[in-house]
Amino acid sequence: MLQYVVQRFLLGILTLVVLSAISWVIIELPPGDFIDMYVEELLGGSWASGGALAETIESGLRDQYGLNDPSIVRYGRWMYRMLLEGDMGVSLEFQKPVTSVIGERLLLTIVLAVVTALFAWGLAVPIGIYSAVRQHSPEDYIFTFVGFLGLAVPDFLLALWLLWISFAYFDQSVGGLFSPEYLNAPWTWGRVWDLIGHLWIAALVVGTAGTAALIRVMRANLLDELNKPYVITARAKGLPEWRVVMKYPVRLALNPLVSTLGYLLPFLISGSIIVSVVLNLPTEGPLLLRALLAEDLFISASIVLVLGTMTVVGTFLSDILLGLLDPRIRIIK
Repeated sequence: MLQYVVQRFLLGILTLVVLSAISWVIIELPPGDFIDMYVEELLGGSWASGGALAETIESGLRDQYGLNDPSIVRYGRWMYRMLLEGDMGVSLEFQKPVTSVIGERLLLTIVLAVVTALFAWGLAVPIGIYSAVRQHSPEDYIFTFVGFLGLAVPDFLLALWLLWISFAYFDQSVGGLFSPEYLNAPWTWGRVWDLIGHLWIAALVVGTAGTAALIRVMRANLLDELNKPYVITARAKGLPEWRVVMKYPVRLALNPLVSTLGYLLPFLISGSIIVSVVLNLPTEGPLLLRALLAEDLFISASIVLVLGTMTVVGTFLSDILLGLLDPRIRIIK
């Protein structure tokens, strides 16, 4: 098992290095950059009539931010500072270190992703088991209908519906993760409890589609396992039904669900950008969208790298859990 874990860890580190290089190249592919947009805005859109002034301002800003160097040099400098000094660069738009811009947003994003994942798994696994064991029962049809409904309704539409309900009937807003008095306040126990009070709405909206999909996967996998000969043999030996279901079929049916951890965490960030904008959530998704539109290279590259890191971490955890659930998976040839 140790050899299996070490191998997966080293592969994850290699994946992050390759991912950081690919992300940097892709973000730099569009023509122009933040300096072009900034100088044009500074001159009131009269770039062509700016002449020498525009060229002087552009040249000075590029020297200031080191944008005159080749792309590979800037990438190497960014990686060197990030690995050895923890410096992800300076945001061109906010004029602040990237770490301070994405710091609290990253914490809130991780908290929301973990809570949403726990919400999705906590509902999907028991409902999927019950639905498979009671196949073709009225409860099974109800859960199936709710599951398809959850897959069909877009997350942002559910968010808009909840916002309308809260305003129309309760005269309150369910948007954001904090009350106005705690929005920019330092971290205290009061702010933590306020976050917990607002977190369940965002987790419900973001996790609806994921929960519905996991229910369908769990039900289908468990139904496949329940029809296999070893389950029939266990029943013939007189084992209680709950032991027949929980001892082996459920463990094997969980394998495909565990393997989804690799993309579940980053999906909750990148896949919920529209929901985050609708609900005004201070997470990384809207910040990434804003940075890409403004061509803020360092914030964009840093957030993409964070998403990649969460993918690798999720995959690493899923590999370990799969190895614990099914010893055949951790056999290294």
